[in-house]
Amino acid sequence: MDIQLKKKPWFVRHKYYVLGGVVFLSLAAYTVALLFSPEKQRVSADTLGLAEAVQADFLEYVEQEGVVQPMLSLRVNSRISGYVERIVAEEGARVRQGDTLLVLSNPELLDEMEVQENALHKQLMSYREQEIEMEQKTLLLRKQVLQNRYELQRISDSYALSQEEFRMGIKSKAELEVARQEYEYKTRAAELEQESLQHDSAATIVRRSLIRNDREQEIRKFERVKAKQEWLVVRAPLTGQLSNLTVVPGQQVQAGGEIGEVKVLDRYKVRVTPGEYYIDRIVSGLPAKGTYKGKPYAMSVRRVVPEVKDRMFTVDLAFTGEVPPSLRLGQALRVQIELGNPERVLTIPRGDFYSVTGGQWIYKVVPGENRAVRTFIRLGRQNPKQYEVLEGLRPGDRVITSGYSRYGDVEELAWDE
Repeated sequence: MDIQLKKKPWFVRHKYYVLGGVVFLSLAAYTVALLFSPEKQRVSADTLGLAEAVQADFLEYVEQEGVVQPMLSLRVNSRISGYVERIVAEEGARVRQGDTLLVLSNPELLDEMEVQENALHKQLMSYREQEIEMEQKTLLLRKQVLQNRYELQRISDSYALSQEEFRMGIKSKAELEVARQEYEYKTRAAELEQESLQHDSAATIVRRSLIRNDREQEIRKFERVKAKQEWLVVRAPLTGQLSNLTVVPGQQVQAGGEIGEVKVLDRYKVRVTPGEYYIDRIVSGLPAKGTYKGKPYAMSVRRVVPEVKDRMFTVDLAFTGEVPPSLRLGQALRVQIELGNPERVLTIPRGDFYSVTGGQWIYKVVPGENRAVRTFIRLGRQNPKQYEVLEGLRPGDRVITSGYSRYGDVEELAWDE
């Protein structure tokens, strides 16, 4: 007799199909979850650079490494062309104002001096001859005036005697008239001689003045040529250190050609090159601080060169008080340029997140959990140690500030304790 077997449930009969379907649906659900959930990345807790957003005093400043340079330096140029005959001062030597740096030679200048000297002697002789001629003419006129005065006095006496004789009846009226005419003629001749002498004296004064001016002009002309001989000796324009000596013995130097530079050693400036981000913030007069061997020194911005080159510009700073001892040209000095007064604001420390995110977002740690999520923020001012936070964080929020080059663009980071 046949025994009727009990029929198994469908899920038992098709258990392999059911199991396969469950696995497929699980994989599909996991895939959908990955597609529609934030991208995550697990990181090591030891590699995290964690920091906290806090209310703190914020001072906006620029910190740069500057180079010590002389406050004043003068270029040494040749005032005349020539060949370098001898170099007296070595590069790097300390020189005093007026010290000889080098000696030039110029044969053409020596020839020109000789020609000018000969011409000057000839001109001086010619001027002297003209003066002697004028003196002789003046003497001759004075002699003539003296002779006329003598004749006039003699005629005057004779005319007076003739008048007396006429009254006494010794001379006739005709003889008296002849004496009177001769007296008047001599008187008029003496007046003309005196007038001629006066005119000659005035002309002589003018001619002497012209000759004197011509003589002085010729002498100055010769002295100018002679002074060029002094230019062959190149001297230090001020006291300092000779540097950048660019000539060698035998080299030809043109007039105005650069020979070297003298740097003043008793006054210094510090040159820094901040980024163009600060070009509208740094102006002359801003306070600054330089640190030398661990000691701060007060400084201020002396000059700003607004030309941007390679995304940087030049700023010169000067010491406003004590100058560091034993400071040397070319030495490095750490300086801070203050851009305002301290303010109480929300801050976070600087980190490499800025170079990756541009300061637009940051990973903020979820309170009580070992994960951080991407959070949009807005930053304000910055200094070498801090960023000012304007939006996106509150005091006490913890954020990740470093390691962003390893995280890519994930939405969430997670780690184990």
